[in-house]
Amino acid sequence: MIRVGVAGLRRGLSLLNTFAMHAGVEVVAACDTDAALLERAGKEMGIANLYQEYEDLVRHDLDCIVIGTPMPQHAAQAIAALEAGRHVFSEVPAVASLAEAEALVRAARKARGKYMLAENCCYWAFIQSWRQSVSEGAIGKVIYAEAEYIHDCRGLMRDATGNPTWRTRLPPIQYCTHSLGPLLLITGDRCLTATGMHTGSNVAPDLGVIDMEVGLFKGETGAVYKILCGFSLVREPSFHYYTLYGTHGCLERARGEDKTLAYFDSVPHLRGMISYPLSISHPRAPAGATVGGHGTCEYYMVTDFLEAIREDRNPPIDIDFAMDMTLPGICAHLSAEQGGQPVPVPNSRDWV
Repeated sequence: MIRVGVAGLRRGLSLLNTFAMHAGVEVVAACDTDAALLERAGKEMGIANLYQEYEDLVRHDLDCIVIGTPMPQHAAQAIAALEAGRHVFSEVPAVASLAEAEALVRAARKARGKYMLAENCCYWAFIQSWRQSVSEGAIGKVIYAEAEYIHDCRGLMRDATGNPTWRTRLPPIQYCTHSLGPLLLITGDRCLTATGMHTGSNVAPDLGVIDMEVGLFKGETGAVYKILCGFSLVREPSFHYYTLYGTHGCLERARGEDKTLAYFDSVPHLRGMISYPLSISHPRAPAGATVGGHGTCEYYMVTDFLEAIREDRNPPIDIDFAMDMTLPGICAHLSAEQGGQPVPVPNSRDWV
């Protein structure tokens, strides 16, 4: 039996529910600073061990800690859990700075527990289908890819008392893992340099939050990646967009639609893009697999993490892949603050 504790019962609640539906798992403890939220979750899920202090959760007899707390806490909480011998399943982004990144990597290297970044977009069904198609050479060598995550989060930028939340301090491009992560998963690439630009604060100047930020990245394979993130903007509904261009074709997720558009030069009779009904959800997923809130991706993501623990192997999104999709965003923001000067992206594998 794998004993799990969950920290953060807003986003973390959906992960709690996902872990709870897996056989051989028991969610035995939960933590949140909001006493009412903590009590409600404890009653609804039958969890007896409830903590308002994260340190108390870490001291509880656990195998694994799920970190679903606000982003600024991820690195320190992951390090504390790893140093206590726990496995860690952390929400994104993994870290907020290069210094945090190096500290987390070194902690993960020393730990007996496993670290996995919970980048759920890597587990969307269409992303995994694209990965297989690219690996089979369907579009040839990938030379360019781009992705966008556009989501008006202004309603989450003040708390109940009207004070600004951590989201106002987050450079948008540092929340790039939902966009860059799936692209790097598909290509097997790593970013070498980052160039960034942002719009400044125009939509919500009272909060001082950057409207939108773009990053351009050069990969080891020679491919170019463009990522756009925006969380203070006038646009509904929110969306994720992805596209890849190869030497023999392209793949694109239709904007606002749950389908894939594709073109392959190996099919000479085609005269335009063809449409595939590839969804975010896996068609043969078990009942209840959508409990995580984003199709079936959380179910399969948690499944992979648990199997890595049981089989004593690296999780699919281990500490180095977590850095591969996190560090470029940090470096792109550094670039934007330096007028768009290219910034080299560190390779976490050098931090031994």
